[in-house]
Amino acid sequence: MGNSLGCAGLGERLASASKDGDAAEARRLLAANPGLARGTAFGNLNSPLHLAAAKGHHEIAALLLENGADVNAKNIYGQTPLMQACRFGHWEVVQALLVFRCNVWRVDNLSSRTALHMAAAGGHVKCVRLLMADVAGDGDGYVNKAASGGVTALHLAALHGHVDCVHLLIDEHASLAAQTLPCAAPPMASIGAGSTPLHYAACGGEVKCCQILVSRGADRTIINCNGWLPLDAARIWGCNWLEHVLSPKSLLPIPRFPPSGYLSQPLPSVVNIAREHGLNLSPEVSLSDCVDDGGDVCAVCLERPCNVAAEACGHELCVKCALDLCSVMKSYDGAGIAGEIPCPLCRSGIASFRTTAASAPSRGGGGGSDSDASPGCGSGRRKNSGGGDHEASGVDKGYGGDGAMDALYCGPFAPSAISS
Repeated sequence: MGNSLGCAGLGERLASASKDGDAAEARRLLAANPGLARGTAFGNLNSPLHLAAAKGHHEIAALLLENGADVNAKNIYGQTPLMQACRFGHWEVVQALLVFRCNVWRVDNLSSRTALHMAAAGGHVKCVRLLMADVAGDGDGYVNKAASGGVTALHLAALHGHVDCVHLLIDEHASLAAQTLPCAAPPMASIGAGSTPLHYAACGGEVKCCQILVSRGADRTIINCNGWLPLDAARIWGCNWLEHVLSPKSLLPIPRFPPSGYLSQPLPSVVNIAREHGLNLSPEVSLSDCVDDGGDVCAVCLERPCNVAAEACGHELCVKCALDLCSVMKSYDGAGIAGEIPCPLCRSGIASFRTTAASAPSRGGGGGSDSDASPGCGSGRRKNSGGGDHEASGVDKGYGGDGAMDALYCGPFAPSAISS
C-alpha cells in the first residue's frame, strides 16, 4: 500500500492507464502530479507516451505531451513514440506528436530505420503522408534516407506490396535507382545487394507496385550482385505472373498513373497552424459564447468555432477538422492540381490554409500573437465570390468511416479539455 502511494507506484499506474486507454485515470494521476508524464520508462524502457502511441490512444498521448512528456524519448531499442505510432499505423497519434514538434529524422538502434521506414513497411499511407508533410522543405533527403543495408522506405513498401505507399513515395521523389548494400537480415539478404526497389517489388509479387515503378522510369535491365534482373528475382521467388511487366522485351503497354491521391499540399500549412495555436478550445469556451460574440460553428464537426480558412474559397473550419481533412481525404488527381484537397463545402481545391482574420485572442496561452491565436469565426456559413454568405446545407460525406472527423484530442494549450 505504501509503495502504491509513492512515485514509483503512481508511475506504474500511469503506464498502465496509458497502455489500457484509461484517459480518466491518466488525467487524475497527472492532475495530482504532472511530473509523472516526464518520468522514465517501464518494462522494456517504454515510457507512458510510448505505450499510448503503440496502442493508438491519441487522447492520452496529447495529455502526456501537454504535461511535459518528452516527445522524442527513446526506449531500450532507440525507438521513439513516433516510431511506435507509425509501426502500428496510428495516424491520430502521429498528428499529436507532429504538433508537439517531434523529430522525424531519429533512427532506431536495431536497423537505423526512421519512422518513415516503419510506416512504409506496414503500408500505413496516412502516416507516410503526415511525415512527408513535416519535412516539406527537405523531402528528398528524408524520403531517400537509407537504413542498415541501404534499404529505403520505397524498398520496404515495394517488398510488402503496399501500392498506395509506393505510389506516394515515388511522387514524393523517392529514388527508383537506390541500391541496397550487403545485409545479413532476411529477407533482404536473400534478395541480394545492389537491388533496386523494382527487385524488391518483384519479390513482393504485387503487379500494381511493379507497374507504377516501371511507368515512372524504373530500370528493368539493372542487375544486382546476385546477377539477377528484376524478372529473375520474380521467377526465383515464384512470382511468374509478373513476367509481362518485368521483361525488358515485353511489348505489353504499362498503364499510366495519375499523381497519388495521398499527396497533400495544404497539410504542412495546417500542421504549422496547429503548432502555433493548438487543436481545440479551452474548456471555458463554449459554442454559445462563440455564437453570441458573432462567431460561427465549424460546419464539419459542429463542435468547435472556426479559426482557419482555405486560401482559395475562403471557407472556414476549425483547425482540428482542417488537420483531419488533410490527413485522411484523398486529393484531386486532375492535371495541374495534384495534392489539392477538395473543400468539404464547395469542392474547390484547397492548396493551403491560413488563420482567420477575425481570430480572437487565444484563451489557452499559446505561442502565437494574440491576433491569430484563437478560435476564429466562420463555419456553417460559406462565402461566395461576391462576398455574400450562404448557409451550408450539409457536411461532405467523403471522409470515410474511420471516425476521422470526431473530436480526437485537445490542443497543447488546453490540457484539461480532453474528454474521458
